[in-house]
Amino acid sequence: MTTNPAPTPRQKAPVLSDVAKAAGVSVPTVSRVLTSSKFVAPELRERVMQAVSELGYRPNGAARATRSGKRSMVAVLTGATSNYGYAKTIEGIEKAARQSGMSVIIAVVESDEDEAVNAAIDLVLSQPVAGVIILEFDRPGLAAVKAFPASIPLVVAGGGSRRTGKVPGALLDERAAGKDATNYLLSLGHKTVHHVAVPTMGKHSGRTEGWRAALTAAGIDVPAVRHATWEPSSGYRTGQELAARDDVTAVFCGNDDVAIGVIRALLDYGKRVPEDVSVVGFDDQPHVAMWRPALTTVRQDFQDLGARAFGLLAASVETGLPPESSTVKPQLVLRESAAAAS
Repeated sequence: MTTNPAPTPRQKAPVLSDVAKAAGVSVPTVSRVLTSSKFVAPELRERVMQAVSELGYRPNGAARATRSGKRSMVAVLTGATSNYGYAKTIEGIEKAARQSGMSVIIAVVESDEDEAVNAAIDLVLSQPVAGVIILEFDRPGLAAVKAFPASIPLVVAGGGSRRTGKVPGALLDERAAGKDATNYLLSLGHKTVHHVAVPTMGKHSGRTEGWRAALTAAGIDVPAVRHATWEPSSGYRTGQELAARDDVTAVFCGNDDVAIGVIRALLDYGKRVPEDVSVVGFDDQPHVAMWRPALTTVRQDFQDLGARAFGLLAASVETGLPPESSTVKPQLVLRESAAAAS
């Protein structure tokens, strides 16, 4: 369990009178500008819009819901919906929300560009939501966290070692899990572990950081990171490169799809798994236990992540204070794709 500094009440959202004061105009003038109901001189309109931008004012349904006590809807902001971790986390949020008598709306942040981020935020805040959960799995999610106004209850769901800022969240300690996976391969007698990383929010993911920390602690030179996309085909291309090297005996992959691609390439190019090369994945998607060889991987409970995130948000809505973050370490699942070095 991680803890935050002593919680403080959320910042009061700016209202029409705040905008009017900052712009040096009347409240009706601000209203006319925002609703375009009547003509307003261009100079006055410019002053009002500048004040709106500087104050971060949004005429939103979320604020109305908070004031009226109508809190039956929560929103999820996410960079994707179909990828395994995203889909299962959303499923966990939706199930927990239903059990609490609340509904869920989902808005996709299409990129980390300001226009896309603000469009998604404005869409969410136009609805009478009680609070928001942002999936902080990627750059669009991180950008949404940074841009989101402080006046609405907000929590994140993401990987613990990748988290930045003071927003509370339900987290997965990917760094500790990546370290466990790497140490397991080292315990099998492999002289080093190569790593195929998946896309991240920043320079490295927690999975990569854990891999690097384990090798460094063992006094082993860290091989160059190989980068893949989320797709198995990307893993296959990397696996072709690894298969051409006789010094590669252990590979830790950033997710299961990439691991499956790596294994297929190794087999196609005459390597045996795990006799010649051991491979470990990350996520524990349902199909990997049926793969041959069954994949040794790190199990992330994304449904629990979503449920924990909703629990934190519900507490924040109820109390008006940010809750303490919670962190769970994913667990290594031993199957058939890793073995002692030959």
